[in-house]
Amino acid sequence: MPRPLVPDRRERILDAAEALVLDSGFDAMSVAGVAARAGIGKGAVYLEFDSKRAILDALLQRGTERLRARTAAELPRLSDAYRAAVQALLEDQLMTAAFLDDRGTLGTHVGTVTDGRYHARHASVVEWLRALQAQGMLAADVDPEHLAIALSSATIGLLSAARLIGPFTPDQLAGGLDALARMAASFEP
Repeated sequence: MPRPLVPDRRERILDAAEALVLDSGFDAMSVAGVAARAGIGKGAVYLEFDSKRAILDALLQRGTERLRARTAAELPRLSDAYRAAVQALLEDQLMTAAFLDDRGTLGTHVGTVTDGRYHARHASVVEWLRALQAQGMLAADVDPEHLAIALSSATIGLLSAARLIGPFTPDQLAGGLDALARMAASFEP
């Protein structure tokens, strides 16, 4: 007789994996450990994810969606959106680890992603900036593509800076992102 399906199996796996990554780091996490923490069999994990790296990838995508959902409700001004993103980021341990390039937590995973998601994210930022401009919330003489490149480069720069001149504390990260929000405000009419 087949085993019954586990309700919300994928979310249970991701919740268990996130707890393990935050407790011990990605390198110490195992599929068997995730299964045990989720209270399911190891095979059930492999029905959802083909590898440990796929689990972390799904965790980071889920974290990104959490940040997006939190900031979507904020005012549509560019500077307000950055400030809201900072607050949401600092309240999410996994995403803070990603932005601080915390290799003890995430290993080297972030640098290995090559599936085009960063290009897609950039395109969505350009479209959002165009929408802000159409609503009169962004100065008319600003090229949304150029501003998206500048903002993305500054954000990516924080990732590199954490590794090269850090480590940074969450307060330093918040300060850096707040400075970006203040700079972004200069593009608002």
